[in-house]
Amino acid sequence: MARVKAGEAANPAPPTVQRIRVRFAKRGRLRFLSHRDVARSVERAVRRAGVPVAHSHGFSPHPRLSWVGAAPTGTASEAEYFEVGLTSPVEPSALVSALDAALPDGIDILDAVVAEAPSLADRIDASRWVVELPGVSVADLSAAVEALLALDTLVVDRVMPSGRRQIDVRAAVASASATAPDSRASHTSAGGDCAILTAVVRQTTPAVRPDDVLGALDVVAGLRPPVPAKATRTAQGLLDDRGELADPLGPPRVTTQV
Repeated sequence: MARVKAGEAANPAPPTVQRIRVRFAKRGRLRFLSHRDVARSVERAVRRAGVPVAHSHGFSPHPRLSWVGAAPTGTASEAEYFEVGLTSPVEPSALVSALDAALPDGIDILDAVVAEAPSLADRIDASRWVVELPGVSVADLSAAVEALLALDTLVVDRVMPSGRRQIDVRAAVASASATAPDSRASHTSAGGDCAILTAVVRQTTPAVRPDDVLGALDVVAGLRPPVPAKATRTAQGLLDDRGELADPLGPPRVTTQV
């Protein structure tokens, strides 16, 4: 076996010549997939589609896929992102078509662009969540949201593998509102109450999830949905001073309030 020279990688792989950022959705029953399950599905799709993906060096090379801000298991999303390194240039539209055809229904590729600075992680610091609450009236949800926003801090407990952690939900919630559902949409509470919570939540460590926000509403107002809520992430991006989220695949922008 040839020895590896100093400064050289073992089993060197072809260099990465292009990086593409991809937006995808996690829908329907596939919202119950874990992040690792989604990652495996994408890795298989990359192989099946014949994408010239770059690999790490060494004796156990891995495809150069990087992920950011994965949605919690059980939540749907219209705004999940990953970046893929390639050994030869590919048109983003061709990558979208190839990957979407190789993935199962429910993991849907929506858009792709050639990566530019800053990094994908530096383009995301908040998420917008839309949570359907069947059996909850808009008036009750509005009162609970007002009570939460009136506070400076509200800490809830979360049981994690490492033990119980305290999370300041109020510090993470940039904005929240309660509305009635769109009359064109179908909800599990057909003919009954169904309030919609829309919340913009800043990234924190650990991340504040939709169920943490619902737990906070329970603390401040005793709001407990009679059936499980359905949460969908509709956007991720940099939160500007108007409360809007910049598209991570778009050009960098800085907005100042007039």
